[in-house]
Amino acid sequence: MEKMNINKLPIAVIDSGVGGISVLRELIKIMPRENYIYFGDSKNAPYGSKEKAEVLEITRNNLKMLQERGIKALVVACNTATSAAVRILREENPDLVIVGIEPAIKPPAVTLDNPRVLVMATPLTLKEEKFKRLVAQYSDRADIIPLPCHRLAELIESGNIDTPELDEYVSSLLEPYRSKGIDALVLGCTHYPHVRETIERHISPSVKIFDGGEGTARETRRRLEASNNLCPADQVGVIEIYNSTNDEKMIELSKKLLYK
Repeated sequence: MEKMNINKLPIAVIDSGVGGISVLRELIKIMPRENYIYFGDSKNAPYGSKEKAEVLEITRNNLKMLQERGIKALVVACNTATSAAVRILREENPDLVIVGIEPAIKPPAVTLDNPRVLVMATPLTLKEEKFKRLVAQYSDRADIIPLPCHRLAELIESGNIDTPELDEYVSSLLEPYRSKGIDALVLGCTHYPHVRETIERHISPSVKIFDGGEGTARETRRRLEASNNLCPADQVGVIEIYNSTNDEKMIELSKKLLYK
């Protein structure tokens, strides 16, 4: 395939549903002329309660489907799938740019003075070796507190973006930490930025919030630039959104979250 044709191919963004739309937003901000395919795997959601081997197989199959369509890069916009699959998928696809995401522990650890950092994430993300290595890497700079959020991604996935049920659940999650002197809160699942305003209501205004979407977008641009695969300067980007459920409501929810 000619280089120019490769450059025009879309960047694929995948997640266990609508969460990765928050990463797609950051990608579009940084690379607005690129073509994108977003694939939300709501049929298999939530990934965070599945075994690692199952998440790997699901992610591998989704990549194969996207490669058959033609893509130049894959962004795994899911902390759980990144932990379970990215390293292996890179080994299996050495010629494809594959970028994952991880909880944004580094930014508060290196920019704040010995902070207490609360990390909201799925149970599987918090159990993964990748997360444990991140904690170990920055444990001398920050007090890192994991907070497993068993239902939050599912509530968001079902469209509970601004409801009393979501508000009550977030309140119950964060209430034990309100008086614990938390300095920073990490949104360790790509679903969570969609309810950032709700989360902010239940923590002190002094708590700084971090998520990994912007860093993932910057790394994707860096990798595409290094391989000379950025799109032509005159390209007008096209965004395609798909969902494994084939449910038009999920497509509409994805668009609502993208353009809100």
